[in-house]
Amino acid sequence: MRFLALGLVCLLSCDAVGLGSPCRAAPLDFVFVIDSSRSIRPNDYEKVKTFIVNLVQFLQVGPDATRVGLLQYGSEIQPEFSLKTHTSRAAVEQAVRNMEHLATGTMTGLAIQYTMETAFREEEGARPANLRIPRIAMIVTDGRPQDAVEEVAAQARRAGIQIFAIGVGRVDMNTLRAIGSEPHSEHVHLVANFSQIQSLISVFQAKLCTEMCEVVDHQCQHICVSSPASYRCQCRRGFTLGPDGKTCLDRCQTVDHGCEHQCVSTADAYICKCFEGFMLAADGKSCKKCGDGVMDLVFVIDGSKSLGPANFELVKQFVNGIVDSLDVSQAGTHVGLLQYSTKDVKRAVARMQYMGKGSMTGSALRHMFEFSFSVKDGVRPNVPRVCIVFTDGRSQDDVSEWASKAKKSGITMYALGVGKAIEQELREIASEPDEKHLFYAEDFEKMGEITKKLKSRICTDKPPEENMCQCENVITFQKQVTDKLKNLLQNNILFSAIAR
Repeated sequence: MRFLALGLVCLLSCDAVGLGSPCRAAPLDFVFVIDSSRSIRPNDYEKVKTFIVNLVQFLQVGPDATRVGLLQYGSEIQPEFSLKTHTSRAAVEQAVRNMEHLATGTMTGLAIQYTMETAFREEEGARPANLRIPRIAMIVTDGRPQDAVEEVAAQARRAGIQIFAIGVGRVDMNTLRAIGSEPHSEHVHLVANFSQIQSLISVFQAKLCTEMCEVVDHQCQHICVSSPASYRCQCRRGFTLGPDGKTCLDRCQTVDHGCEHQCVSTADAYICKCFEGFMLAADGKSCKKCGDGVMDLVFVIDGSKSLGPANFELVKQFVNGIVDSLDVSQAGTHVGLLQYSTKDVKRAVARMQYMGKGSMTGSALRHMFEFSFSVKDGVRPNVPRVCIVFTDGRSQDDVSEWASKAKKSGITMYALGVGKAIEQELREIASEPDEKHLFYAEDFEKMGEITKKLKSRICTDKPPEENMCQCENVITFQKQVTDKLKNLLQNNILFSAIAR
């Protein structure tokens, strides 16, 4: 039905384009495939050349417009010129007039294969597929092929080549249909003799001079690409054309991505992402809380009067945001808030009262060092110890002494400053390197950015290696080795070695 509409449009508009006036249609990569077998008489061969020259009149030929190539075939392939050879219509016309008749066999299948594998290669002047330039092959033949055409023509069409099949004289119509693209009513033409082939000029004028995407209800979701007598839908990068040939699916909809939380399409593939508070596991698909980051974590929160009650509530939200990203459990991460234990952390944060006095960060660090990481307060052996210090102003006492002691004892120190926090004090508090352990925001409204960065850093930071020379660690190591040896003996793995 849409092609009937095309015909009506062309009756109204295409007749205005006189012979010799090129269309303002979209660029094409256009290859003529001409039967030059011995069954074609010399005067008929000249009529084919005239047909091509007249057809070229409707093409805007140029490197950035339509590119034209041509090959003849008989028993062998005779390339006359490629898509990159001529850059003007006049040069194409002259090359067509200079062609010589081969007068051999009719290897149409071989010609289609050459067209697909060679004529439309980028090295031969075809433009890259991502530019969406239609690739058109026009095959003119007058006889029965001496080789198979059906399968190779199907391969060419699947490769994106739109094929017009023109038969002259006693050509089998079924052969033409096996060659031409669908719908056959638009792509397959049969005339009685070579004198009548000129009647197809007006037919192809209509096809070449109409932007199909402008005259039909194409319903392409992303991009409609016009080509002579047809159109096709294409999708933007990162999407795949759906089974209906119109809708576009992102890659996550067309593959078994296996992402646990979210699949996000990219230009050429897809990636898995996790919800806030989770991290992508090593397999790139599953998501986990900060499982590998089992630690004893203590928050040291500045509750000075410079903070203000409203901002203090934002600080509590910040603490809860960090806690949400951790596997807080008996076997996982333990969290303290100076005097608070790891039980019911979020309720403890909610109960935290605003003190509203001066900033004594140094004293808070001393309390953290001497008490918060004690066995009495729940610290565990051989578990990384982490402290997050939050402040919004200058401390009224020295911070360097107790921060240094904490770091030397193996505690990883993160310093978070907001507003009027002093950079030098933050550097004295933070572990090295600064860029991984020091965070700053101009105001409390931007603390969300710090939260995201800190979550990622805590989960990915590797704790410093424990000193295996400490007696406690040597005993632990000995016990682990003994247990492993027992397991191996029980499984008879070491039996033969011990027997010897």
